[in-house]
Amino acid sequence: MWCLELLLPLLLIINDANCQWNVWVPRDISAMTNSCVVIPCTFMYPSGIRPYRGIHGIWYFGQPYPQLFPPVVFKTRTDIVHESYKGRTKLLGDLHQRNCTLLINNIGTEHSGRYYFRADLGGANMYTFPDYAELKVLGKYPVTFSYSYNCPDMSPEIQWMYTDYLPDPEFSSDYLEESNTAVLSSTLTFTPRPMHNGQLLGCRVYYPNTTLVYERLISLDIKYAPRSVWVNVSSEVMEGSSVMLHCEVDSNPPSRISWMFGDDELLWDTASNISLSLDDVTSAQEGIYTCVGDNGYGIMNTSLYLAVKYPPREPVVNESMTIQEGTSLALHCSTQGSPAPTLTWLKDGELVGTITADELSVLEIVEITPQGDGQYRCLAENEHGRASSSLNITVEYAPVLLEESKCTVVREGVQCVCMATGNPEPTIEFYLPDLNITINETDGRYNFYTHTDGHTSTGMIKMREKGERIDNGPAVNVHCSISNMYGRESVHLELQQEKKYMMAVIVGTIGGVAVIAFIIAAVRYVGHNNKKENGNPRQDVVLENPALYYSAVKKDKQNLRKKVLKTELLGSKFNSILEETTGEDGDYQPVGSMAGLERQELNYAALEFIGARSREGASGRGDDGSNYTEIKAK
Repeated sequence: MWCLELLLPLLLIINDANCQWNVWVPRDISAMTNSCVVIPCTFMYPSGIRPYRGIHGIWYFGQPYPQLFPPVVFKTRTDIVHESYKGRTKLLGDLHQRNCTLLINNIGTEHSGRYYFRADLGGANMYTFPDYAELKVLGKYPVTFSYSYNCPDMSPEIQWMYTDYLPDPEFSSDYLEESNTAVLSSTLTFTPRPMHNGQLLGCRVYYPNTTLVYERLISLDIKYAPRSVWVNVSSEVMEGSSVMLHCEVDSNPPSRISWMFGDDELLWDTASNISLSLDDVTSAQEGIYTCVGDNGYGIMNTSLYLAVKYPPREPVVNESMTIQEGTSLALHCSTQGSPAPTLTWLKDGELVGTITADELSVLEIVEITPQGDGQYRCLAENEHGRASSSLNITVEYAPVLLEESKCTVVREGVQCVCMATGNPEPTIEFYLPDLNITINETDGRYNFYTHTDGHTSTGMIKMREKGERIDNGPAVNVHCSISNMYGRESVHLELQQEKKYMMAVIVGTIGGVAVIAFIIAAVRYVGHNNKKENGNPRQDVVLENPALYYSAVKKDKQNLRKKVLKTELLGSKFNSILEETTGEDGDYQPVGSMAGLERQELNYAALEFIGARSREGASGRGDDGSNYTEIKAK
């Protein structure tokens, strides 16, 4: 081989003088099955050619012409080669130095044949050299044992030992005489396999009919490329844990073993096995790990996938935003986790949208309404944990008047309330068209009051002057104006008294009639009891003992007083219930035809009879208009 190394530079110098397309390769080269072979190669090209986008090369097998589609042994531009050469070939030379030396690993008898090189300098400057290197792959390995002797009276014999494990061994003998010495040789031919490495093989020389025996044992040293690379099975580990990756390579001689992660070599050693330790594993270390064995006779590799499990990372979501009502938008949520997490969108704690089993979720909101205002949270979950991120959406919209806006009659006069919601918070003003007055925060009249709670604004005024009265109450003409940057609206506030006060009148009238009816019933009840105590109720009252009768009437009068007091308490309690129902905190104002009605104290009358005489009863009307009844005693 060292002769070739000295010869190649010399060839470069000689051929450079001609400056034509030329190549040098050995015409014949041989190698054993399952071994490797190197085909030395040097090429030249015309000096006037300037390579375009570098120099590339192709090795063909069998034919030099691309038009005949010969098998591609090696190609610098791509990894596409013939199936029988996948993973077996490697360019050892540097094409820019005009060195096209090729290595073929793990060769078999099918690789015997002619090899051609084609140079590609870009554009039309491509050339396939007609010269070739012919490779002969030897399938059997010969072992020869020779024995010399010079005793003509004794003829030795040769016997092979420990050949039973060899596949299809072949034996041959040869006899040669030189001067007074004879040479007896025996050749054993077999096809070596990696399994034969280290096996014993012996040869015995003996003389028949004697005890003379000579033996020699050898241990087979079978060189072979890596034939197996064993690694851990693909595994799953938790983030933060440790893992050990083992690799064993069967080859002779021992291979250079390296652990690769992508294009990075993490660890290497020349041995039969190697272990890679990974501590405090992170998600960045998830991926394909490859163990490569290379002993010069061939290369082999095996890969495994290391999966790192970890809880979801904090999701990445949109920034908080302020938008106008009616805008459409898309909320994005992305995260990472292993296994892939599920993503859920929540608005103010309630589920919105759909649950996505992916690392990206998009929530589409079409023409957002004020109800879309709030906090949106993206929740990521898997079996190892959860994480979430939030954003706030503020929806701005024109003011909207609330139905609580109205005017009502109170003890002091008329109270008007205007309530509106909007974002930004609405500004509230009152307008009295009859007086052409605008009431707002700068106006201290009419007890103007305003309050803001979130996006709701409340304005209130109290008009102490009751104004011009009509049949059903005071005349009120109040307008409420609500406005913000997105709009303005003015509405007339209705006087909300008719329904409530009509109910009060009806209930009050019914209550008054009930009280009067109760009083009448109580009086009749007392009179009925007196009649039963004094005899036949159809006869006239006869006062045999006026003083005694007076005391009886006095007693009944006290009972009547208690009943009347109970009636008054019942009426007072009814009045309290009515106040709680209507919501007023003061006495009710007279309304309409009930304006003259005042609560009156209920009085009672006591009769005293002193020296009464029996006479016929009489009735009539007094001079002052009062009714009277005359009771006669008989």
